[in-house]
Amino acid sequence: MRERVEDKQMKVAIITTCPTGIANSIIAAGLLEKAAANLGWEAQIECHSMVGEQRRLTREEIEAAELVVVAGDGADMGRFAGKALFQAPVAQVLADPQAFLQQAKQAAKPYVFVAQAAVAKPTAGVQRIVAITACPTGVAHTFMAAEAIEEEAKKRGHWVKVETRGSVGAKNALTAEEIAAADLVVIAADIEVDLARFAGKRLYKTSTGAALKKTAQELDNAFATATVWQADSKATAGAPAKTERTGVYKHLMTGVSHMLPLVVAGGLCIALSFIFGIEAFKQEGTLAAALMKIGGASAFALMVPVLAGYIAFSIADRPGLAPGLIGGMLASSLGAGFLGGIVAGFLAGYSAKLVADKVKLPQTMEALKPILIIPLVASLITGLVMIYVVGGPVSAAMTGLTNFLQNMGSANAILLGILLGAMMCFDLGGPVNKAAYTFGVGLLASQSYLPMAAIMAAGMVPPLGMGLATLLARSKFTESEREGGLAAMVLGLCFISEGAIPFAARDPMRVIPCTMLGGAVTGALSMWFGAKLMAPHGGLFVVLIPNAITPVFPYLLAIAAGTAVTGVLYALLKPRESVATNGAALA
Repeated sequence: MRERVEDKQMKVAIITTCPTGIANSIIAAGLLEKAAANLGWEAQIECHSMVGEQRRLTREEIEAAELVVVAGDGADMGRFAGKALFQAPVAQVLADPQAFLQQAKQAAKPYVFVAQAAVAKPTAGVQRIVAITACPTGVAHTFMAAEAIEEEAKKRGHWVKVETRGSVGAKNALTAEEIAAADLVVIAADIEVDLARFAGKRLYKTSTGAALKKTAQELDNAFATATVWQADSKATAGAPAKTERTGVYKHLMTGVSHMLPLVVAGGLCIALSFIFGIEAFKQEGTLAAALMKIGGASAFALMVPVLAGYIAFSIADRPGLAPGLIGGMLASSLGAGFLGGIVAGFLAGYSAKLVADKVKLPQTMEALKPILIIPLVASLITGLVMIYVVGGPVSAAMTGLTNFLQNMGSANAILLGILLGAMMCFDLGGPVNKAAYTFGVGLLASQSYLPMAAIMAAGMVPPLGMGLATLLARSKFTESEREGGLAAMVLGLCFISEGAIPFAARDPMRVIPCTMLGGAVTGALSMWFGAKLMAPHGGLFVVLIPNAITPVFPYLLAIAAGTAVTGVLYALLKPRESVATNGAALA
């Protein structure tokens, strides 16, 4: 054992980080604390970990420190400007922590914070803005919000770059240099986004809907209310709580967004298997059987576990993922379906978060929490509650819902179609729209395909109807509105309801009732025709895949009818004088 080294009592601030925020950071903190005691130093420790809320060095402690030691990367370095500082990889601590501290004492130099020099400073009044946009489906709101932020920022003369987290992954990714040089970070997201790389930056959170519909107002709010983001303290997130979609909606949408690719791939594989005959998959060794195994037995089997896992991940970060996946698998095996998966996800997430926040262990044992304590305890809580409390009732409710949908008469089917169709057209990608969409997607795992068909058909009506209105009443629309109408029709064909948002934002009291009425007509007709949809996205292009939509022509008729209702009604209701108003506004 190393003998105690006598030294002048030195006040030292120690910060440890590691890429995963699990083992090395916590172990290094414990080793350095013990080594500092052996040296007779007075040490204050800041350990960056993903487990619960971590203690952060106070301004007084930093000012009092004669030496700052940083083991790892990613700490907020600006606060150490002017202090004697030594920084090295966390791995060097593990070999000989006492020698590491001695080396730090000898090699420390006054720290100069130069991150802003990575990119040339903007001229006076010009701000550098970086942003991220992300929505549950990663299709429409993500890119439309990004475009709105870019246009508004450039109109004000600011430099801006927006990273989009769409269905195909991150595009236009922000570099470390761009983040370091940024004056403001804007996060417009309806799902959970990892913000660790923005530690120490002024950050503002909002939703994609607000960023798209109230861009100027949100940018003003961002400059006025953004606060410094600290990676290990969600409580200090840089925006008022009211501007960010949090809680149940955000966690649920995070789960849905990760489940969606499985639903699409699985549903289309099942549809392709029907090309060879509705029951051809029962013949072992055939291509139809292989396609059904890929889609039904594999992709659909993962739907509920992934839904539950990523709901829990959104709540408790990585420690919640394993309990959520386990709870979701139990929901599937118990027959509780997507309703049970939602319950399991929230149960696992909040159980994991409770353990992470409330269970306190000695510093040397903290590394066990994310890899042993949290997964074990949260999985036991989730599993036992699912088996003995939740599973039975939810399974019965799911069975009852499935039987109702499969055996309902024409009147009930039409009423359900009206409700789902109107919900899809009410807020054009907002919470009500997403609630209806999530309901339809979840039922696909129970082989209930009627609601999903009505939902997608109705969701196409608002942009198609607005496009039709611009064609029927051209004199009532400005040139830019007519161009927007053509673009909306293209978006409508792709099942992107948000294409109607520009019209709804300008004239909500007329547009929204027109779209809801058209959506209700389409939803009712789709259910009456008995249309079935195997995939939850793709718009009319899904028609190109055999058996993805059945029957095809009545389904197209339902969409056309709703579009006609919306388009004709709005063309009649839109006042002619609005053209002059719009023209004056543009002048």
